[in-house]
Amino acid sequence: MSLKQQLSSGSTTIGSWIQLGHEALVEMMATASFDWLCIDLEHTTISIEQFGRIVRVADLAGTPVLARLSGHDAGQVKRVLDAGAVGIVAPMISTPEEAAAIVATATYPPRGDRGVGLARAQRYGLGFAEYFERIGRELICIMQVEDVDGVENLDAILAVDGVDGFFIGPYDLSASLGRPGDFDHPDVVAALDRVAEVAGIHVVEPDIERLQKAIENGYRFVAFASDMLLFAHRLADLAPSIDGAREGTQC
Repeated sequence: MSLKQQLSSGSTTIGSWIQLGHEALVEMMATASFDWLCIDLEHTTISIEQFGRIVRVADLAGTPVLARLSGHDAGQVKRVLDAGAVGIVAPMISTPEEAAAIVATATYPPRGDRGVGLARAQRYGLGFAEYFERIGRELICIMQVEDVDGVENLDAILAVDGVDGFFIGPYDLSASLGRPGDFDHPDVVAALDRVAEVAGIHVVEPDIERLQKAIENGYRFVAFASDMLLFAHRLADLAPSIDGAREGTQC
């Protein structure tokens, strides 16, 4: 079953975020228990060249890749899809017009206005017809709702043809409510509860209890931590034991 079919059926999928962009780390993540990986081009230094390399690694492991865009640039949409991403996550979507424009850049005519190129996704020119048919069925367009305007316009954004789901940016959403990072504040909880049944969410910290709570709250498209955070938190957990070993004490 493709990722698109899983999302359409309401199955719970758990993925993770790629922020460091190293092939070895991506290989480890892709062979773990994640259903998908999302490569972050918005808040990282990952280049389009790096993106192309790590998509190959994930593909070899059979793990589908989404691209979190750096903005709403049509050129970047074409490049990540031509490199082999199965879909996109568009940040800072506040209106249905913005959502419709993103979908148009990601879909071929006559439905949209994506330019036709021959690259890796199209088997370097040998498989365009096959790709055209497959991407028409399996393309995933996720809108990232990150402010109060997006929450208010949620129904209209959801109604846009070609939108497969929504991803809540909890930090940005909480900041737009004047409560940055305070995910337990009633205003933030209320905003998150409003969209739980139709949205995905990023459980930013590698906290299994928060992951389980998100699923219990109705989220079915869940990103858990990232390569950077998993690595950083594991190092932080080990630091006292390393210090103890150096000093000859038991930790």
